[in-house]
Amino acid sequence: MSKTLFDQFTPIEDHFNDIERQLSDPEVISNNKKYQELLKKHSEIKESVVTFQEYKQVCASIEDAQLMLEDPELKEMAKEELETASSKQKELEEALQFHLIPKDPDDHKNAIVEIRSGTGGDEAALFAEDLFSMYSKFAESQKWTIEILNQQMTAIGGIKEVVFLISGTNVFSKLKFEIGTHRVQRVPTTETSGRIHTSAATVAILPEAEDVDIEINTKDLRIDTFRASGAGGQHVNKTSSAIRITHIPTNTVVECQDERSQHQNKDKAMKMLRSRLYEVQVETQRKEESAMRKNQVGSGDRSEKIRTYNYPQGRVTDHRINLTLYTLDKIMEGEIEAIIEGLVKADQLAKMQTL
Repeated sequence: MSKTLFDQFTPIEDHFNDIERQLSDPEVISNNKKYQELLKKHSEIKESVVTFQEYKQVCASIEDAQLMLEDPELKEMAKEELETASSKQKELEEALQFHLIPKDPDDHKNAIVEIRSGTGGDEAALFAEDLFSMYSKFAESQKWTIEILNQQMTAIGGIKEVVFLISGTNVFSKLKFEIGTHRVQRVPTTETSGRIHTSAATVAILPEAEDVDIEINTKDLRIDTFRASGAGGQHVNKTSSAIRITHIPTNTVVECQDERSQHQNKDKAMKMLRSRLYEVQVETQRKEESAMRKNQVGSGDRSEKIRTYNYPQGRVTDHRINLTLYTLDKIMEGEIEAIIEGLVKADQLAKMQTL
């Protein structure tokens, strides 16, 4: 057994066993807040503890097989057992190494997704709408829910900008690598000569900030009301129901005009503001960590070109991990799991290099 892994995971296993004892304590059970906190910790480390326990069993099997090698009658059987157990031991060691990777504290959170059309005019806006559809269908496949916070359409039905909240289990952990510039290469429907155009849209993913994550002083806010702007919202109204909030210290501006109620628009705008301020708060730390380990999946900068969707060739290429898939139709229908898994794995490998 690797002494290093044993030294690292034994305290984790002891802590896990202690949590299990506390979870059966009547006093803890009656304290709902403490019980929920322990339940969350139990869930966070259970998988690593189960893997470690399996690893210890395999190591014990190897020791037994090595002793059996000394018996001529059991030697052949011992060789087979040793080969199987050694292979399993290596597999479990790799799994345990992944469990040592520091967890992103935001991984469990919901995500606020912002999609904006970039270079390419109307075609870029249509592509932004395609991306919105892609993420919506992926969210549906994950049994997540979507709430549109703000939306500005173009005259031909494309999207200038859409901001929406995706709620569910570990949303941010799966979507956080989507940040950046998405490029499309295709023949626009308005192109009569059949020439391929290149357009772009930017995607930002923010972890939904909770009240405990960031404190906002109402004195630092300027709140303006205005009328919904037709093509910019889902409707036109005669009252000033749209809301614009400015956080004066950082000059951060958010607005929402998607709801008919001023109160609803204000609530949605505050969600956006809280998450943007939280992102600014942790951005410096993330950049420092990313620079330290030369993050393979990119800096998370919206100006960075991360992916190309080439319609004539039916391919999608993620430039950060050199992954090319010729399943464009399925990907645009929300089947992006393979890309996400590749990005998560690259990120884990990059983090492991610093362990």
